[in-house]
Amino acid sequence: MTTSPVWRKSRRSTQGTSDQCVEVADLDGNVGVRDSKAPEAGHLALTRGAFADLVTRLKQGELSA
Repeated sequence: MTTSPVWRKSRRSTQGTSDQCVEVADLDGNVGVRDSKAPEAGHLALTRGAFADLVTRLKQGELSA
C-alpha cells in the first residue's frame, strides 16, 4: 500500500515571512525536497547521503540562493 508523503517545513522557518522555505518528506528511504509555496511544481528526491551533504554545504556557506 502506497501512502502520501508527509511534508514538513524546517523548525527554523518563520511563518508567513520567509521567502526561502522548503519542505521535506520521507520518500521510501530517500528525502523529498520541494518549494513550500509551489508544492504542485513537484519535488526533488535525494538519497539520504546527498541530502546530508547538501545541508552541510549550505551550513558552511558553500552554496547560495
